[in-house]
Amino acid sequence: MKHATILVVDDEQVVCQGCTLLLAERGHDVSTSQDSRQALALAQDQQFDVILVDLRMPGLDGMSFLRTIKDVRPDTEVIVMTGYAEIASAVAAIKLGAFDYIPKPFRPEQLVLAVDKALQTRDIRAENRYLRRELQSRYTIDTIVGNSPCMRSVYELIQQVSATNVTVLIRGESGTGKELVARAIHFSSPRKSNRFVAVDCGALHESLLESELFGHAKGAFTGATSTKKGLFEVADGGTLFLDEIAHTSLLLQAKLLRVLQERVFTPVGDTRERKTDMRLVAATNKDLEAMVAEGSFRQELFYRLNIVPITLPPLRARTDDIPALAMHFLRKFRQEAQRDVPDISPEAMQLLMDYPWPGNVRELENAMHRISVLCSAALVTPAQLPVEIGRRPSLSRSAVPTTLQELKHQRQQLRRKAVETLEREFLVEALERHQGNVSRAASEVGMHRSNFQALMRRYGIERPPREDTRAT
Repeated sequence: MKHATILVVDDEQVVCQGCTLLLAERGHDVSTSQDSRQALALAQDQQFDVILVDLRMPGLDGMSFLRTIKDVRPDTEVIVMTGYAEIASAVAAIKLGAFDYIPKPFRPEQLVLAVDKALQTRDIRAENRYLRRELQSRYTIDTIVGNSPCMRSVYELIQQVSATNVTVLIRGESGTGKELVARAIHFSSPRKSNRFVAVDCGALHESLLESELFGHAKGAFTGATSTKKGLFEVADGGTLFLDEIAHTSLLLQAKLLRVLQERVFTPVGDTRERKTDMRLVAATNKDLEAMVAEGSFRQELFYRLNIVPITLPPLRARTDDIPALAMHFLRKFRQEAQRDVPDISPEAMQLLMDYPWPGNVRELENAMHRISVLCSAALVTPAQLPVEIGRRPSLSRSAVPTTLQELKHQRQQLRRKAVETLEREFLVEALERHQGNVSRAASEVGMHRSNFQALMRRYGIERPPREDTRAT
């Protein structure tokens, strides 16, 4: 246990002396006071890690001391001591914010254990506060890179909706950063101290997704060996982000609509309704209006979700942001590896800006990650760029066809290469959308699994690891 500052407040000198002896032996800096009012003034002026205070003292009693010090020093852990070992006193003290309660007379190990636990709890709370601040700073609107006109419009919408509880629908192609925007909305809102819970609706089977959202009672189905909270309950007071909401079934859409309208839900296998105060943010890369027209998405749910739509532009529509994004990702990955950050040559940057980026920002991030690992030079040149991103060497004079037969041959070669590039990107994008799950990727694009796998083998795309664990 690390060194800590501790204050012992008791009108009995022997108690103060005994606590000092025991705690000083463990390396703690111990102060004592037999006057509760003087002790309160000391605790208000000086920060202590732990305060031990007797409940029964002349003048200012322990309960009044506890109430005042928790208002002034909420992070200080307080342990109350009393010779009146009554449950009512313990409950009252803990309700006022005491960490623990030990009856007098107590054994040395009781005191040491109580103080150790209080210090551990204090450290955990301090670490949680630090991590929460780090998380909030990482996902605010200021961390989204890009200053193009279309992105400035997105920032304005984020700022407008963050202060409200309105439901938001984020639309855009895969890889445009929909979850990043959802997190920015949450961590810029009054709900930022509560949970942000994200679930990919396309990654879970319908029955499993329902159990995840609504929770289930023990014995609700085979394998339900215990009661489980649903995400509606976990996200109470916070934000629930439903990614790829277009993948939900019509039945689940009807249940979700009721939750949005009534703010109540019933866990699977239970009969009791639960209330939820979660804020819903949904996202999709599908044309929901077309799905409504064809009957695969409920019109009422669409209207309920589409109160405030935010549409993220594809990267090809915001090419002015590519230099800032590329350098942002390079700095991120090189700093993580504790390596110097290279510059990007004008020629390489032009190729990055000319490339259509079918995978959007996610593809650019992956490309910069690859470069950060493989490039050891101080300057990223076209030679360091991944082939598929846009190294398009012009034909040398000797390669220009001189006969009609050569022209036809080269046209065939160029067409074949273009088709191969397109097919490979088609496979990679489909796999990325489904986290490497071959079955779901093949189903989405309308191919038999065997044909999809044959194309994968043709272009040397390896079967993703642990695919069977992602199929549920």
